[in-house]
Amino acid sequence: MRVVVLGGGVVGVTTAYQLQRDGHEVVLLEKREAVAAGTSWGNAGMIAPGHSFVWSSPKAPLILLKSLVLKDQALRFRFSADPRLYRWSLLFLLECTDAKARRNTLLKHRLAAYSQKVLGEVVAEEAIDHDRNQRGILYFYRDAQAFEKGAAHMKLLEEDGQEIKLLDRNGVIALDPSLAAAKDKIAGAIYCPTDETGDPAKFTRALAAKVAARGGDLRTGVTITGFETSADKIAGVLTDKGPVKGDLYVLALGADSPLLAGQLGLDLPIYPIKGYSLTIPIGNHRAPPTLAAIDEHNLVAISNFGDRLRVTATAEFAGYDTSHKPSDFAFMKRVTEELYPDGADYERAEMWAGLRPMTPTNLPLFGRRRYGNLYLNTGHGHIGWTMSHGSARITADLIAGRRPAIAMDGLVAA
Repeated sequence: MRVVVLGGGVVGVTTAYQLQRDGHEVVLLEKREAVAAGTSWGNAGMIAPGHSFVWSSPKAPLILLKSLVLKDQALRFRFSADPRLYRWSLLFLLECTDAKARRNTLLKHRLAAYSQKVLGEVVAEEAIDHDRNQRGILYFYRDAQAFEKGAAHMKLLEEDGQEIKLLDRNGVIALDPSLAAAKDKIAGAIYCPTDETGDPAKFTRALAAKVAARGGDLRTGVTITGFETSADKIAGVLTDKGPVKGDLYVLALGADSPLLAGQLGLDLPIYPIKGYSLTIPIGNHRAPPTLAAIDEHNLVAISNFGDRLRVTATAEFAGYDTSHKPSDFAFMKRVTEELYPDGADYERAEMWAGLRPMTPTNLPLFGRRRYGNLYLNTGHGHIGWTMSHGSARITADLIAGRRPAIAMDGLVAA
């Protein structure tokens, strides 16, 4: 069949790849001039099943409330004239119970662990260089009480199969000596040795090149303007470059998904949550991080992409606004410099802000909605790179009428 994939981020490209492997003719549409030029470009690059905890947790409402007056909160709420923000926020708050947070976290972990397995298979088969680092990820804490609570919290994932190790500050420094200057600031860490990192944009562009080389039709610089429908089917996609027709369509547009889905009468519970990142050249500095880490106190994530550091922080409920100013990055930059004083050329940091496509449950949307030939693969939130590979395989399986490799109860869209 001819399948049209809407969206050229990591989710869209991995979906096109898996569909092509199944023998489908694929067409991919991306509004930017290159694939992986949006959220897939600027994220933390962590393949992190060990970071599967959902944001919609019992502690989230208080953090959001504090953010109205405090500037340093990891989750920030900004008042807006957009009514969708308040409707989505209510759905988010309804998920912030112990029972729902536990359920959603375990579902998310199931998908994340499976997705990492699929990634490994793709990398092995296609030999894609994406600055992969398989040394694990450190989740470290700055005081003993927080470390104890974090370790207790992590039991949920450990019982679900996640490998973890608890390290004291000496164990942290032994694992990554580049943190030696910050030794006194670290009480301990949860180490997930099977988590990993890699440059998602580098991966996505290399995979897209393979899809194109095998006959895939990847069209960039194409803006989708609407749809043609016939009864209960999508008859075509309208673009600024003319109509595009297929037998099936996959919606993988990230934060833009609800905007276009609205033209089809679909109300998708996805809202953009703004994140900030810095990309910093390492240059001649002698002590960059040797594995990724998350400062759990400040919720600043740091990854090493070969000759660059990627630093990410903040989740801002601010609508479709990607504007930013230097002061937005001052805190995350200061934290990173304190942790790795000889880690990178901090004065040459490149600033970026982008939008995470969040659902209230923090779980992506799969399956068919309303139209018999329209499939969803969208809403992957803050670990879209982690979940993309498994999500692509699941979507291909659903299209083929096959049972996916993992249980889909709680994951397939109603």
